[in-house]
Amino acid sequence: MKISVLDQSPAREGVSPDVAIRESIELARACEKFGFFRYWVSEHHSSEAVAGSAPEILMAAIAATTSMIRVGSAGVMLPHYSALKVAEQFRVLEAIAPGRIDLGVGRAPGSDGRTAMALNPDAAMAAENFPAMVRDLQAWSGGLPLPENHPFRMVVAEPRGPFAPEIWVLGSSNYGAQVAAYFGLPYCFAYFFSDGQGAEEALHIYRETYRPSARHPKPNASVTVWAFAGATQQEADYFYASRAVARVMRDRGQYIALPSPERAAAFEMSEAERARMTRVKENAFSGTAGVVAARIRALAKDLAVDELAITTTAYDPAARMRSYELLSKEFGLGAARLAA
Repeated sequence: MKISVLDQSPAREGVSPDVAIRESIELARACEKFGFFRYWVSEHHSSEAVAGSAPEILMAAIAATTSMIRVGSAGVMLPHYSALKVAEQFRVLEAIAPGRIDLGVGRAPGSDGRTAMALNPDAAMAAENFPAMVRDLQAWSGGLPLPENHPFRMVVAEPRGPFAPEIWVLGSSNYGAQVAAYFGLPYCFAYFFSDGQGAEEALHIYRETYRPSARHPKPNASVTVWAFAGATQQEADYFYASRAVARVMRDRGQYIALPSPERAAAFEMSEAERARMTRVKENAFSGTAGVVAARIRALAKDLAVDELAITTTAYDPAARMRSYELLSKEFGLGAARLAA
């Protein structure tokens, strides 16, 4: 099974958000050494919780300072942009790191409605045209012809070259699964965002309706889970407290910078919120590396996926990096990379 990383560049309370970007670059280099297969970065806007707003720029820095790991977006929120411009950006990235670039795209705004309009006044209309944008992006980024009657059929995305980014469709609903299946593209379900709700159905729809493409004759399904591995269960519980508070605040409609474990321990929740967080924690991929890896393997088997990405938040960046290192050893990723 291929194990990858999704890094949202989480902001931390009391720390300038720009630090999170530099931490992402450092973590990417470490995860390459640990043997992870892909390193994906996210796109969010006007959010106190996430510093990563421009994945294509962060990808360039990561691609230029690594040599083996695949680097990708998870994802570019396509309705904000021109498909041609995105294709050009990712063809430049392919020139920087030939054969290592993933172009993950999504339809969600990655923000609130007002911010989406600030990015693109026609965002609502563009979202309705998402399938057509994916079609155009697939052609321009891959150097393939557009439909015969397309008004921009003669336009080419430069720089051309022997490699093309691998396009993924990302989502947490059936819609993305249907789009990915129609165009014969890999699909990744955001399991961490919905606590797994809807994953089985979306993956079933994706596989049942999949139309083979030249690059992907068979469906390629993946999921992204939140996970944290500590040296002990006590350490895992200590750092999990920050995530619990962030989840409660998300349910309240507020996206906040990750609080410290000490601040999280003093956070006041209602009885209903505390009960919900207890249920969420019972199903969380949190604990020692052996426990977390076993749960991840079980999930991959249940969902029949050959790929899986892990996203991790921890107030201490060293603890976050150590979590990835512990899991890489548990999965034998470094040894597998050396063998390959």
